[in-house]
Amino acid sequence: MSTDNTDEKSAVESQSPGESQSPGESQSPSEPQGAGGRGLKLHHLRPAPGAHKAKTRVGRGEASKGKTAGRGTKGTKARNTVRLGFEGGQMPLYRRVPKLKGFSNAGFGTSYQVVNTGRLAQLFPEGGDVTPENMVARGAARKGELIKVLGTGDLPVALRVTAHAFSATAVEKIERAGGTVTALS
Repeated sequence: MSTDNTDEKSAVESQSPGESQSPGESQSPSEPQGAGGRGLKLHHLRPAPGAHKAKTRVGRGEASKGKTAGRGTKGTKARNTVRLGFEGGQMPLYRRVPKLKGFSNAGFGTSYQVVNTGRLAQLFPEGGDVTPENMVARGAARKGELIKVLGTGDLPVALRVTAHAFSATAVEKIERAGGTVTALS
């Protein structure tokens, strides 16, 4: 007779009559159910062995980092913090850069979305009216910005073009194709 059979008999005999236990149930009803039948609590969590390293306490005697506390010897950085923007006595950046000197018209310039006549020929092959709204709808320009038509590319169809500005070459090509030009103010 093998020992396995005796273990099974003793396990069956230890159960009270009329009580059957499924493999997932725990032995006592008062024990909480959870992962593995024991329950996992936050206060049971611990870091892996060797994962936690104690902070080095500097300046506490010459055994480790005591005397200079890892700051080396002498100098500004050993004694105190260096203020923000300090460049070691060199003329600092905030004094090298000039402060609001002179006048510039750069902020007053007008910027346009550029659309070429060749692009208009691709977007409107049948001809007709070309307005800023049509150009925005067909992806030639962004909404709410000024549009200037330039004369790069051929224009085989007659277009009635309305835009905020035109180059002289664009006006010539549009009128040569039989179209008209209207500048918005």
